[in-house]
Parts: sequence; structure tokens; C-alpha cells
Amino acid sequence: MANYKNPFPTVDIIIKYKDGVILIKRKKPPFGWALPGGFVEYGESLENAAIREAKEETGLDITLIRQFHSYSEPDRDPRFHTITTVYIASADGEIAAGYDAAEAVLFYRNNLPDNIVFDHKKILEDYFNRRY
Repeated sequence: MANYKNPFPTVDIIIKYKDGVILIKRKKPPFGWALPGGFVEYGESLENAAIREAKEETGLDITLIRQFHSYSEPDRDPRFHTITTVYIASADGEIAAGYDAAEAVLFYRNNLPDNIVFDHKKILEDYFNRRY
């Protein structure tokens, strides 16, 4: 059998919360602000990965509303090629950073931080402009 090098599947979650969205400040490189999300584990569905990652990074139990879009540019992650499936979700409760998140903060369209990593600024622009 041939040995293929494949992209890594990931999920990112746009958590709608009190008319804003939650971003996390990453503890690990690349440093900066990001949508909650991460790698899909072997044997895990995209939906379950999104629910797990949101809980690990924000402390929130989320309800998935719908799949938003997939992003697959080979350079979207400077470490290696990833393909992300982005979900839109709602949440209740108190935000509490956890796992690899130094902070979890509610932001609004008009006060997004400058240092947004990966292609998450584009994802947020697409979301706010309802491009998908």
C-alpha cells in the first residue's frame, strides 16, 4: 500500500453568545486569538469534535446550529496542511478558559482583536458578512 501524506481534519466553532462571538487566546504557537476548535480525533465525528473542543476551550456546553463552511487553503495553518469544517453554535453558561486556552473572551464585530491567527479573521469576515 502506498504511503500518502494527507491534510489533518480540524473543526472550528463560531459560538454565538450574547450577540457576540467567543475567541480564545492560544497558549501554544502560533500565539494569538482564534476561534475555539482543534483536531478531530480518530473515530470521532466532526460534530462531536466541535462539541468537545468548545467545552475544553471555553467551558461551555454548545448546541450546534449548522455547519457553516469548510476552509482548505494549504497555508491556512503555518504548521501543516489542515482542512477545517466550521460550525455555528449557541451556548449558555459562563465562559471559562480551559485546556490550551489562556483566555476565552466575548468579542463583537466592532471590537475584534488585532492578532487573530490562522485564517480565522477571514472566517469571521465571511460569517459577519453572511457570505455562506
